[in-house]
Amino acid sequence: MKFVIAIIKPFKLEAVREALSEIGVEGMTVSEVKGYGRQKGQTEIYRGAEYSVSFLPKLKLEIAVSDELAPKVTDTITATAQSGQIGDGKIFVIDLENALRIRTGETGDEAL
Repeated sequence: MKFVIAIIKPFKLEAVREALSEIGVEGMTVSEVKGYGRQKGQTEIYRGAEYSVSFLPKLKLEIAVSDELAPKVTDTITATAQSGQIGDGKIFVIDLENALRIRTGETGDEAL
């Protein structure tokens, strides 16, 4: 099993969710987060005063999938969330040792 963590721009969420549903992803967790990467934030002007925004709003998607589905998930997120602009995000794939469905006690791939 793999644990896929994706950081994307907020306006891409619905398109990514729909694309993942089409390839068989049955669930995910979404969190509102703030951060920066190479862009180091941005400078904005508000009421005539210039100020720097160090942390930009992003969404963090957490998805547990089978080993076979993980490459398809990363390809789908990349294709759907990519705008070609700086700050499109990152995807991290981590080995997931175990999963347990609390309600039924199922473990491993069956729990996903």
